Amino acid sequence: MTDEQHAETRTIVHVMRHGEVHNPKGILYGRLPSFRLSVKGQAQATAVANTLAAHDITHIVGSPLQRAQETAGPIASSHGLQIHTDENLIEAGNEFEGLKVAVGDGALRRPRHWWKLRDPFTPSWGEPYLQIAHRMLAAVNNARVAAVGHEAVCVSHQLPVWTLRRFLQGDRLWHDPRSRQCGLASLTSLVYQGDTLVDIVYSEPAGASDPRITGA
Repeated sequence: MTDEQHAETRTIVHVMRHGEVHNPKGILYGRLPSFRLSVKGQAQATAVANTLAAHDITHIVGSPLQRAQETAGPIASSHGLQIHTDENLIEAGNEFEGLKVAVGDGALRRPRHWWKLRDPFTPSWGEPYLQIAHRMLAAVNNARVAAVGHEAVCVSHQLPVWTLRRFLQGDRLWHDPRSRQCGLASLTSLVYQGDTLVDIVYSEPAGASDPRITGA
């Protein structure tokens, strides 16, 4: 392929948030292992696979966490593909992992945790937003190269997907979590012409979900 041909080549990377998770205790599970999809989450993953069935998907990669791998499963099966794993797609690190953090509930009511909230801009309670954006972009670029001229799917998590989108749009990275446009099993599709990002398209093939309910 010549440089001129490459510059005209259209590639799409669908960055997908995983489906709903079985989490009866309502904790922030972050990177904890063994959190699987709920029955609803499995249905959401299947719905997205059905939506993408006619697409030219040639590469699929997921976060190493179980819920992302399970979400990628139906898409991989429908296209006869192997699921690759990229650590760069993993959930954001968080100091509140394993605790309940709903407003007015759990850890946020305990003064000993308040120091962790001192800086919402980096943030002080977890992995820096800029670090998340950079590693997500690395994963997307790897997928784009692997699927050049076709389409790829990267299955990740709400905060990493939303941080990547804000970074690509040139928005400030700190934000109100209640305003995230990144529903369960949603697709944030990055359209490239050659190496240039030309469009970002958001869709919810499995239906809308409330960003205030993490299910993440």
